[in-house]
Amino acid sequence: MKRVLLFLATNLAVILVLGIAASVLGVNRFLTAEGLDLGLLLGFAALIGFGGAIISLLISKPMAKWSTKAQVINDSTDPTHRWLVGTVQGFAQKAGIGMPEVAIYDGAPNAFATGAFKNSALVAVSTGLLQSMSRDEVEAVIGHEVAHVANGDMVTLTLIQGVMNTFVVFLSRVIGYFVDRVILKNERDGVGIGYIVTTIVLDIVLGILAAIIVAWFSRQREYRADAGAAALMGRKQPMINALARLGGLDPGELPKTVANMGISSRPSGLMALMSSHPPVEDRIRALQAAP
Repeated sequence: MKRVLLFLATNLAVILVLGIAASVLGVNRFLTAEGLDLGLLLGFAALIGFGGAIISLLISKPMAKWSTKAQVINDSTDPTHRWLVGTVQGFAQKAGIGMPEVAIYDGAPNAFATGAFKNSALVAVSTGLLQSMSRDEVEAVIGHEVAHVANGDMVTLTLIQGVMNTFVVFLSRVIGYFVDRVILKNERDGVGIGYIVTTIVLDIVLGILAAIIVAWFSRQREYRADAGAAALMGRKQPMINALARLGGLDPGELPKTVANMGISSRPSGLMALMSSHPPVEDRIRALQAAP
């Protein structure tokens, strides 16, 4: 979940910086004496919207390394490290992708995969994961992350985020123009304070709503990655066991509530809508029901 929240936060920050810079520098040529040029505005919105998402994607791997202090172990001679690298390599070959960088970071049981390109991704596991899981379970988690890479999930997430950003930028400026010219009755050339303030506020508010939609998509891709791990291993029980372990459960149990870990918690209200992962018990049910 951490990597997705980092991606969304970085993306929102880029959108705000680009949007404010455009306003300050006067890059608002879609505002004409006759009103809004909606076609030009849509092009501007797409440029800003996809620009933020693509920048977030391109810096995702170095940002992930920096935020977790992950250490790449591809060339390590440590036996455990060699086993991890070999496991990733085997799954990568099965999935038909290039060999990712493999890394370890200190932290609670978790793992992530990121990167802009399938053939130069990063797969990282935490020390807590290695200490709390059996090798079968660790392999299942690695398979899950490799499946994310093979499915192109970061790129797809970027495209969806770009579309959402485009609508955010477009709608915020249309509404900002309405507030400035109709409600505040600004008749001078250029934009007024109503336009600037409205667009900044709506970039944030609509950006949060867009993030909810992106988070919903992220939850769906977790089910696909779980199934992908089972396919890479040739059996689904290790992934079920790994999910149960991450949820603080005994393997095979499906209780109504789970332990309060990031990957397995069940937040309520807005936090549930922003969650990048479904509840662990729902993922276990989906795997158990799969053929």
